[in-house]
Amino acid sequence: MDLAKTQSDIAWPKKTREIQNFLMDSTRWNDFQFRDDDIMVATWSKSGTTWTQQIVAQMIFDGSATVFGQAESPWIDFQLTPDAPATAAAQTRRRFMKTHLPIDALVFSPKAKYIYVGRDARDVAWSFHHHMTHMSGATGAFGEVMQRTHVAPPPPIPADVREFYLGWLEFGAEGETAFWDNVRGWWNARHLPNVLIVHYNNLKYDLPGQFMRIANFLDIKIDPAKLPRMLEHCGIEHMKERAANVEWLEKMFDGGGRTFVHKGTNGRWKDVLTPAEAARCDEVAAKYLSPDCAHWLKTGEMRD
Repeated sequence: MDLAKTQSDIAWPKKTREIQNFLMDSTRWNDFQFRDDDIMVATWSKSGTTWTQQIVAQMIFDGSATVFGQAESPWIDFQLTPDAPATAAAQTRRRFMKTHLPIDALVFSPKAKYIYVGRDARDVAWSFHHHMTHMSGATGAFGEVMQRTHVAPPPPIPADVREFYLGWLEFGAEGETAFWDNVRGWWNARHLPNVLIVHYNNLKYDLPGQFMRIANFLDIKIDPAKLPRMLEHCGIEHMKERAANVEWLEKMFDGGGRTFVHKGTNGRWKDVLTPAEAARCDEVAAKYLSPDCAHWLKTGEMRD
């Protein structure tokens, strides 16, 4: 097989727009110099990003007990880390980076490998609400960004999680960083040879299997003797301990890194929402996603 010819026949994703808001700046990718072995962890917020970064970090750092993947993984488009591109450029090991951008606002490298992580929208909303309402340093930090960039401030977050969820469902499909658009774009790229689709449910219920699936995708050999230790270091309590040592998390969140890495549980909405309110999520998903994509996002099961 002529691999070069095969690669040239692929319709690779193209960047068609820029996103610049209080959180992200997609223009930072425009001049980014990719390496052939780069790894990208892509998600919509609170879908398993930090967990997946920790999994990859255990592979890259050979089971280190002290590494916290989030701290080693530059978030290039994050407004609060303008030095992230320089940080990535200075790294000499195999790099793994993070983005929350939709695929059509990202410069896509055919040589890099992309891991996209999805999660049931109800669980995303619950985790996102906790995340946003515990940002102790958000006002000052993001205020500086808004002054520097002249972008609009984020909308206020309702204190009541049920109110937040219902509003997010109806309006989360709108705007340049819409949840449903993000999921749909990456889902449509799932058959590309350098894209792996991962689901939070599967990480939770079969971490060893998903760990090895990711390792195989990244062409990383895992020493079987070290695997139990690596998996232990991907546990919530271990990540909480490591996150507690990250200075900027201590400044940004009430409770610091232990708040940032929360419970990692699903289904907290079940005791709050009525059956009709829970089902509304499926109705909205059906408006924006294909049946197969909606089923995968809700359950983690691939039907194609």
